[in-house]
Amino acid sequence: MKITIVLGAFFPVPPTMGGAVEKIWYSLAQEFARRGHGVVIVSRKMPGQPGDEIVDEIRHLRVPGFDSPRSLVWLKFLDFLYSLRVMSILPEADILVTNTFWLPILVRDPNRGRIYVHVGRYPKGQMRFYQRAARLQAPSGAIGRAISSEAPQLSEKVSVIPYSAPESTSTAPPLIANRPKVILYVGRVHPEKGVHLLVDAFVRGTRAAFTDWKLMIVGPTETKFGGGGQEYLSTLQHSAAQSRERVIFAGSIFDSKALEDTFRSARLFVYPSLAERGESFGLAPLEAMTHGCGVMVSSLDCFSDFIRDSETGFIFDHRSNAPAESLRQKMETVIGNDAVLTRVGESGHRKSTEYSMARVADRFIADFSSLIHNPDVANPNR
Repeated sequence: MKITIVLGAFFPVPPTMGGAVEKIWYSLAQEFARRGHGVVIVSRKMPGQPGDEIVDEIRHLRVPGFDSPRSLVWLKFLDFLYSLRVMSILPEADILVTNTFWLPILVRDPNRGRIYVHVGRYPKGQMRFYQRAARLQAPSGAIGRAISSEAPQLSEKVSVIPYSAPESTSTAPPLIANRPKVILYVGRVHPEKGVHLLVDAFVRGTRAAFTDWKLMIVGPTETKFGGGGQEYLSTLQHSAAQSRERVIFAGSIFDSKALEDTFRSARLFVYPSLAERGESFGLAPLEAMTHGCGVMVSSLDCFSDFIRDSETGFIFDHRSNAPAESLRQKMETVIGNDAVLTRVGESGHRKSTEYSMARVADRFIADFSSLIHNPDVANPNR
């Protein structure tokens, strides 16, 4: 089949500047192409990139995009401009996948493919405008339920297909007991990700349980990459000052092998997200699980698809009156029991195999085929 994947206005593909959605759909596109499907990716054009090229059997079409703005209203306007540019170059296809806000509304030509909307964040009122979409695909049960709640008349079109776990290029992950005593965070360094809770929790435990541990924070702080900016970073650095060199702000790591090595050099991965209406799945925790880290997350609903407390991961109560203290107590309990941390880390690693690229791609291809050959079929994932 012919599959067009239109990604957003703010990150390029290949994902050399990060972007979780860009990373996952680029990997899926490669898998689709390996299976013999015709794949076109439309993405933001960066300086030095050709507007039209074929790499590894994937055709890349690129149009000028933008740096991510702070204003949500301005972001939607820029997405509108980007979508207009994209419409002028869309090829004929069977399936048109997109995570943009405007494109599902603007595309009218059925020859561009059945519209397959990837809803990568909590819906904010736009679902009711997507009546002409063939599918509203959510990466987690939490997002699927939110779509159905917002647009009950479209619930038959909702399909829950998760993100795939990034494929490792290395051997089996090293045992947790053989790793350095490192607590790791990977993601955007932004207030909604709760990074300040993690720094505060670590600093509070510095003179007790965390004496011989280090905290490493990996991810962009720049606003154009979705970070919280220099002011937020300065606040974090000030909070971390009393722990001296044991809190490391490593910046972004875009090289996949270097990032993999970073995961494999940590015992515990902590993802303290506070984004009640922003977090949709939790790709970073799943990636940490594939590399054998023990994983700790906040109690957001989106994590519940693959993390069970003290079984496949650990959960702290971010909604408590003192969330940093709740996180500190949970981390101290976990790192103080090597047997539990090892058991849960190994269980999480086994769980992550259920999200292999092959399995997830199978589900997408089956869903695409159902829309092409049986366009009126009821959603099998309800």
